[in-house]
Amino acid sequence: MRLWFLILLILSIATHAQTPQKAEAQPATTSVQLDIITEKLNRPWGLAALPNGDFLVTERSGKLLRIQPNGTQSQITGIPEVYNKGQGGLLDITLDPDFSNNQRLYFTFAEADAEGLSGTAVARAKLNKETLTELKVIFRQMPKVNASNHFGSRLAFAKDGTLFIGLGERFHFSEKAQTLDNHFGKVIRIHTDGSTPKDNPFINTPGALPEIWSYGHRNIQGAATHPITQEIWMHEHGPKGGDEINRPKAGNNYGWPKASYGSHYTMVPIEDNHQQQGFVEPLFYWTPSIAPSGMTFVAPHPSVKEWQGNLFIGALAGRHLVRLIIEDDKIVRYERLLENQGWRIRAITQGVDGALYVVTDESNGKLVRLTPKR
Repeated sequence: MRLWFLILLILSIATHAQTPQKAEAQPATTSVQLDIITEKLNRPWGLAALPNGDFLVTERSGKLLRIQPNGTQSQITGIPEVYNKGQGGLLDITLDPDFSNNQRLYFTFAEADAEGLSGTAVARAKLNKETLTELKVIFRQMPKVNASNHFGSRLAFAKDGTLFIGLGERFHFSEKAQTLDNHFGKVIRIHTDGSTPKDNPFINTPGALPEIWSYGHRNIQGAATHPITQEIWMHEHGPKGGDEINRPKAGNNYGWPKASYGSHYTMVPIEDNHQQQGFVEPLFYWTPSIAPSGMTFVAPHPSVKEWQGNLFIGALAGRHLVRLIIEDDKIVRYERLLENQGWRIRAITQGVDGALYVVTDESNGKLVRLTPKR
């Protein structure tokens, strides 16, 4: 009996122990060619590339825009009412993996009830020219609360077609990230109709919400699917420092607010006790914070061959573009690009032409095309 206990203990430690990498920026090895598509966006948040070369951009106020490569923009109708207060509003957007055939898209938004309590919601709809049709809300963060911060809400599709949703802990409700009876500080996994996959880790756990995939997160602001391993990667904001990149695995606890590489806003340190308490260490972290936002892996294309397989992340407080070079699932190089622009980069995606596109979080927000300068 004692032998089996020791084996299980060793396996548990091996599962959770990984050496986290602290962000140490190195000189950039490539310079960037910039082409501004438009500067007429008002606080853009989400960005998706359409197969015809156009882009869908969400604005926090509740507008969904189609942007053509020449900068021409039009508004798409059919968006439900959004809770546009604090950090709330119309947020992330992504296309169905089979969009070319079904024209489906998915978006997140802050939603309020009749009492003014709010939470993150996810909707599915069809894009019919300049109108959304067949709209259905497929997920609602519960419970709704009297708060206007940390909605999280990045989306990513797994290889099996399930939809992953990264949620915030709603700022004043950090302790709830450690319990399974709510959606605060959680990664959610659902089918595209809103139903729960039968192999979710807590589906048979009494008192747990079955759509939860992982927990102990803070405010998730980036999500992407690794092009080779097909794993979901996400990043989240720390408080003062401690921004993290994680690969959320089924049933894992990532420690917030019990463990972090950052400090509280009062400057009181938070214990770095991931392994002592059985929490999963982050893959990579920033202290001080850069406030990461948006996330994409670069797929092969002749226009960006220097960046193939790299992970790109925007930085809000850091006001730069993060380039992470990955080998064997390990980040081996960290570069800061566009530091001289001073842009709060909110979202990033790869276009059908292979180039990277970013939107900047400003009242005169930009959509910008990026390629390596040769």
